[in-house]
Amino acid sequence: MSEGSNFVLDEMNVKDTWRVFRMMAEMVEGFDELSRIGPAVSIFGTARCKPSDPVYVLAETIARKLSQKGFAVMTGGGPGVMEAGNKGAIAGGGTSVGLNIILPRETGPNPYQTKSLDFRYFFLRKLMFVKYAIAFVILPGGFGSLDELFETVTLIQTRKIKKFPLFLVDSKFWNPMMDWLRNEVVVRGYLEPSELELLTVIDDPDELVDQIVWCENEKCYLNPDGLKGRNKNQET
Repeated sequence: MSEGSNFVLDEMNVKDTWRVFRMMAEMVEGFDELSRIGPAVSIFGTARCKPSDPVYVLAETIARKLSQKGFAVMTGGGPGVMEAGNKGAIAGGGTSVGLNIILPRETGPNPYQTKSLDFRYFFLRKLMFVKYAIAFVILPGGFGSLDELFETVTLIQTRKIKKFPLFLVDSKFWNPMMDWLRNEVVVRGYLEPSELELLTVIDDPDELVDQIVWCENEKCYLNPDGLKGRNKNQET
């Protein structure tokens, strides 16, 4: 990398193919460390909220409740929602995983991690979030959270991963986006209406945790109905 450059992709040229071995090392370490954590839930959301912010409190509450039910919690290891998720997991007595990456706006890993991994490459970090999670919880956030949301739902849509439940927490924040998807993207034929059912908008932390517990017990992600199977069971 040229002196003073902060851009990882600047490193990639014909003379630097040895860096593939660094990528391999990150991948092997991730597989080795995370394969033993048990069922986990990935939590995404903004890094730009303080402990007094309702979004932070909500993330901490969800993580604590998930941890008390025996789930490991994985976050990006930074501040904001990530810190809240790790903090809640520890408060619940569970495994708190931080998949850390150094970013200009962030001050480094938060201190609430029982298992900490460092990544240089975003794509490997995102691979770990997806490979070892049985559910995804997305709280309000910016570009990074939206990237994680849409990449994950695309993998589910294209059947590259199982039909894991994906929750959008805070209906006030997410409903305008869902309305746009429904009224513009679906209407133009770029999505099928049924594909929007891959996203579940929810507000109640207890209901969220109950759905994840049910899904893991029933292995709903192996069923074409996914979470809809729960509603069918309740109706019968």
